[in-house]
Amino acid sequence: MNDRERHDAGMTVRREVLGDAHVDRAIAGTDAFTADFQDFITRYAWGEVWTRPGLDRRARSCVTLAVLAALHHDEELALHVRAALRNGLSPQEVAEVLLQVGVYAGVPAANRAFRVAREALRQAPGGA
Repeated sequence: MNDRERHDAGMTVRREVLGDAHVDRAIAGTDAFTADFQDFITRYAWGEVWTRPGLDRRARSCVTLAVLAALHHDEELALHVRAALRNGLSPQEVAEVLLQVGVYAGVPAANRAFRVAREALRQAPGGA
């Protein structure tokens, strides 16, 4: 797959996982300073990793939630909580992932992640 094909595949997955509104905002906010980064994440995160056949999107969402929670990346965690719902996870499954975070990354990380996830779930279509 060449870079253009990888970018196109990545953009398709990025839109399916994160939603058109988020991707459109990211693209609209792209300028000369951030253009290379936007291209990088589209081609590699979305076009290389998220398109691999080894894990389905539900599993990728679980891994992503756990890593973001453990590293305290709250804004990205909220985004990926909503993405996890689009990928078929239920709010209860999101909570199960965060319980795992509590055991393996620490209670403070999970406590913070539960707070972020609860708010993201409230803001998601259909609200939880």
